[in-house]
Amino acid sequence: MNLYIKNHTFHYEMENLVRAFFPYEKIEVKKEYDTLEEPYVLTACNGDISVTVNVNDFDKTAVATLTGDDVADELKMAQLLYSLLCEKFNTTLPWGLLTGVRPIKLLRRIMEEMGESDGLSYYSNELKVSDKKKELAVITEKAEREILELSKEKSFSLYISIPFCPSRCNYCSFVSQSIEKAKHLIGDYVDLLCEEIRITAEVAKNLGLTLETVYMGGGTPTTLSSSQMAQVLKTVNDSFDMSTCREFTVEAGRPDTITREKLLAIKDNGVTRISINPQTLNDDVLNIIGRRHSAQDTIDAFNLARECGFDNINMDLIAGLNGDYYDSFVDTLDKVRELSPESITIHTLSLKRSSTLNMENIEVDIGIKNETTSMLEYSQEKLLSDGFVPYYLYRQSRMAGNLENVGWAKKGCESLYNVYIMDETHTILACGAGGVTKLKAYNKNTLERIFNFKFPYEYNTRFDELMERKDGIYKFYKEHF
Repeated sequence: MNLYIKNHTFHYEMENLVRAFFPYEKIEVKKEYDTLEEPYVLTACNGDISVTVNVNDFDKTAVATLTGDDVADELKMAQLLYSLLCEKFNTTLPWGLLTGVRPIKLLRRIMEEMGESDGLSYYSNELKVSDKKKELAVITEKAEREILELSKEKSFSLYISIPFCPSRCNYCSFVSQSIEKAKHLIGDYVDLLCEEIRITAEVAKNLGLTLETVYMGGGTPTTLSSSQMAQVLKTVNDSFDMSTCREFTVEAGRPDTITREKLLAIKDNGVTRISINPQTLNDDVLNIIGRRHSAQDTIDAFNLARECGFDNINMDLIAGLNGDYYDSFVDTLDKVRELSPESITIHTLSLKRSSTLNMENIEVDIGIKNETTSMLEYSQEKLLSDGFVPYYLYRQSRMAGNLENVGWAKKGCESLYNVYIMDETHTILACGAGGVTKLKAYNKNTLERIFNFKFPYEYNTRFDELMERKDGIYKFYKEHF
């Protein structure tokens, strides 16, 4: 698919909108050209705004006239392009023109600028968000706002990366390595990670920062042994002022890595929330996606966590997995509901660039018409009736059905960290390979990033070089506080 850009700078938004309708196509953006090669979309601003869609048997142009001092109008162009693509496919997208990651943050900003009534009208009429998604966005925004108000000027959260997994799931693009290939790295990695945690805590102390949440993710943190897990968690407790910490989460993640000893090590070191993530409770689908455990293993791990005293457990599911269908997904969700976790996160399959699904061209239905929409509608109906509230929501490129990921929780069991990281509310100090420190200026849009090395072997061999980057935290706070 060729996307031609003429006399405007909106190529990024136009590309994302085209990709929403053509998720399997490689989009070639062309700003310099002599001829138009089919199939193509032409977006131009030359006195008027015009959009042409020429795909197979569909060849139409839409035009909008610019008035007054307008020299360009991104919204008008997007509306023209959207209307033609909807006509081409005889459908609409649930989130309309929105292609960004944070539709809830956008809604909040619009309502702050326009007022609630006019903002919601703009969300529907101008951005073309469906009534169902607007309703979901309104409920989610309210729950988010209550959490955001807890964050103060010097608040921050801590992220700890454990980039190892027992095996790589075919939909995953995270920088994680299987235990078989990376086992020899783990011992040194844990020791250096603890050193980085201590150094980061010293930075936070010197700057007078207030710790709100801790999140240990991955990868799969429970690939560590119970003693290694205890070592890392004890280092956090010994290094930071935990008296202000509202939430301490560990992604236990894969049930095939969970043991009583690891759970007790987590519990004994002050962790208040864990995730046990089945993704599906269909054994055939688990095999297809590369999981080395059964549905019963997930149920057993959940019950074991309850025995060990965990009273705030999240479970992740994915709608749209290859090999999974509506009835199978419904069966999974109903079984998870019977377990009664405190929160359930419903992800929609995203065909990520570096995933096995994409690299090996495995066929997956992520088109704009598929069963995934029904899966999410069922989830919303049942979870709302069970007393769950949507408290954070985000979107990704090339998602099945052009849908969303939603965190659902019982009141008081929301993950604060998930809201803070998604809203970009305050600074996130990250430790470990693949971690990204995000430095946020209070009540400003200013955001700077400091990247750790992606891979464990780099982290282990270039640790001193990495620690020099911590000076950037001091520099940022000197400039903005």
